[in-house]
Amino acid sequence: MKFLDEYRDAALTRKLADTLARETTRPWTLMEVCGGQTHAIVKFGLDTLLPPGLELVHGPGCPVCVTPVELIDKALEIAARPEVVFCSFGDMLRVPGSERDLFSVKARGGDVRIVYSPLDAVRLARENPTREVVFFAVGFETTAPANAMAVAQAREFGLQNFSLLVSHVLVPPAMEAILAAPDNRVQGFLAAGHVCVIMGVTEYEPIARNYQVPIVVTGFEPVDILKGVLQCVRQLEAGKAEVENEYARAVSREGNTPAQQLIREVFRIVPRKWRGIGEIAQSGLGLTEAYAEFDAECRFGVAGAHAEEPSECISGLILQGAKKPAECPAFGTRCTPEHPLGATMVSGEGACAAYHRYRRSQQQMLS
Repeated sequence: MKFLDEYRDAALTRKLADTLARETTRPWTLMEVCGGQTHAIVKFGLDTLLPPGLELVHGPGCPVCVTPVELIDKALEIAARPEVVFCSFGDMLRVPGSERDLFSVKARGGDVRIVYSPLDAVRLARENPTREVVFFAVGFETTAPANAMAVAQAREFGLQNFSLLVSHVLVPPAMEAILAAPDNRVQGFLAAGHVCVIMGVTEYEPIARNYQVPIVVTGFEPVDILKGVLQCVRQLEAGKAEVENEYARAVSREGNTPAQQLIREVFRIVPRKWRGIGEIAQSGLGLTEAYAEFDAECRFGVAGAHAEEPSECISGLILQGAKKPAECPAFGTRCTPEHPLGATMVSGEGACAAYHRYRRSQQQMLS
């Protein structure tokens, strides 16, 4: 299949690994920001092909994983109301709140539905004018245009029974928060290709310049990822700190400008709390005043809710690259996909889910 098979070529992957072994002269720590990249790295064993001293750590690149407990609790409260049809992508249903998850609400009679697009939720609102239809708008910049389009369509259709529970987060502020931390080990980034399809690469240029770290935009297949690692290492070895675009077949420098315009029309930049990390300034999206009537938090009176993260879960350390899943004492025992302590074990992009699926123990990881 064009644009897939050639990027999973085993011989080329091995060649890139051999080149990395020759050109890496000192220890380096890189972070892949995207959870999709994390799953590819673990699934294909790409980190096991790297030379000694070159380490990949996993970042906060899973929007489901960074959705805070208190927002899950808000979703649970809204979804349990008899007048509500609560719509969400599937992997949000197992993310634990303070006491339960959306599957539990559904099992107790709540009308919780899995949809494949926010526009499905708009259609449900049109078809069910006597019900309140709420869509759980979770994601990075990648999904923001579709969610913005849903709200814009709802207003165009005059729907008064549609709203969003917004949990949008932005990648660049999270990268800066990691780099500014006193115990930061990250020396270079593999940036998420799908985010850059929307936003382009210009947002990363001040980060590379201000923090003197190379940032390479990469795709999600083995060849993409190892090419990105090689480009990042070459910059580090040469003392450079620039933004490079390995994923040029999909990403342009300016990104998708109509999508960006729609995001700016519907959303505004706000502070956002990240699960396990805390609040990061200017790191989220909320509805603008023009679309405030579609804000589910205000509509259902849950805006002031607060909840604490479970103390046993170390997902915050994993999302910051400080720990890896197998270092968690609960990994694979008290924390499994069936009974998760945190979102990183249940999300399709979560690091813990990747390790549990492909590497059940540290011994397997090293063998």
